[in-house]
Amino acid sequence: MLFPNLANKIQDTFQRLRGKGKLTERDLDEALREVRLALLEADVNFKVVKGFLSSVKERSLGHEVLKSITPGQQIVKIVHEEMTKLMGGGVSRLEIKETPACIMLVGLQGSGKTTTAAKLARHLSKQHRPLLVAADIYRPAAVKQLQVLGESLSLPVFSMGEANPVDIARASREKARKEGRDLILLDTAGRLHIDEAMMQELQDIKEAVKPAEILLVVDAMTGQDAVNIAGSFHERLGITGVILTKVDGDTRGGAALSVKAVTGCPIKFVGLGEKTEAFEPFHPDRFASRILGMGDVISLVEKAQATLDTEKAREMEKKIFSKTFSLEDFKEQLQQVRSMGPLDELLDMIPGAGKMNKAMKNIKVDEKELSRIEAIINSMTPGERQNPEIIGNSRKRRIAAGSGTRVQDVNQLLKQFTQMRKMMKQFGDMGKGRRGGKKFPF
Repeated sequence: MLFPNLANKIQDTFQRLRGKGKLTERDLDEALREVRLALLEADVNFKVVKGFLSSVKERSLGHEVLKSITPGQQIVKIVHEEMTKLMGGGVSRLEIKETPACIMLVGLQGSGKTTTAAKLARHLSKQHRPLLVAADIYRPAAVKQLQVLGESLSLPVFSMGEANPVDIARASREKARKEGRDLILLDTAGRLHIDEAMMQELQDIKEAVKPAEILLVVDAMTGQDAVNIAGSFHERLGITGVILTKVDGDTRGGAALSVKAVTGCPIKFVGLGEKTEAFEPFHPDRFASRILGMGDVISLVEKAQATLDTEKAREMEKKIFSKTFSLEDFKEQLQQVRSMGPLDELLDMIPGAGKMNKAMKNIKVDEKELSRIEAIINSMTPGERQNPEIIGNSRKRRIAAGSGTRVQDVNQLLKQFTQMRKMMKQFGDMGKGRRGGKKFPF
């Protein structure tokens, strides 16, 4: 769940409001007091909290929400709108006009800047031809790290060893022109803390390459400190946006909810995991929806469209309707869904999933269990995957030994698969029309 502590407390508060048929101003005050405590515990800037709650209360009273038929839902709607506005209102896109355009990544050491450079390059490579530039000559193995990441993404990395970072930045423009690269992603050096030498070097690089964007990479887990860091960088460099990393970790949410309001700099991207594909544009409205337990169906659909193979999906549909769905097909479906990201994150995007019951909020989907299922299927012969009915006791013992599991685990998988295939057969029968065996057009 995104910002779990904050989300759980706010969702619990509004769940109680929804349960009341009629609300008084006192009910609203009590609810907003709980929201205030939740936001402060999440390390949201206290001035931001004060302004946010003031706007919510004013709108709630001004629109006569308390007298409406569904006052609880109306207040949640207002909170969603105000929270969206707090985080920037809409998506803040990159301003890329000239060619080659330069994007300069800055930040403190340990914020994940080098990895973020690779993630951003991968994200932008769908529309551009990026060149990664290793301008961090101070951190041991920083250049090598970027080269390894670039190689894994089949993207070029420009480096000049321990040359002056300003010279590296200048030379990268010529390199990009020669190789037909329209985008330069400059990975600059960070420090353990902000110092004059660091800022002066960054200012010199800025003067040398005139970047289209200066993006500050900050660790979301640092909370309010992230906002202070953003303020310092913005004052000296005039940053154009922020990239929050480690948003998937034990993050309290203070940085995401405060940075735009305090610095005026929008959050443009967020890092949601260690993998290079765990990176996406920041959508304030979608983040607000997830914090309030309203889900994020749009992002879920986008993940599916970007990840799942449409042709394979059509083939799978045919197998379901023709009743030939096998364990091999099941494994393939499992792999495609897992490629969309951690399952608990996907669950978080389904509206209402977080409030189905109290226990649901603390459930962590066991990825090891899914790996165990794959291992069991991989230990079967092609014939066994197509016809699991032939799997007797001796075969089960062999499969269990080959997958490092127990016979009970094999039995459980076979039982679950049999039930699922039975359900799919019923679904296939429902999908057929009454004339000529044609399917209904749904």
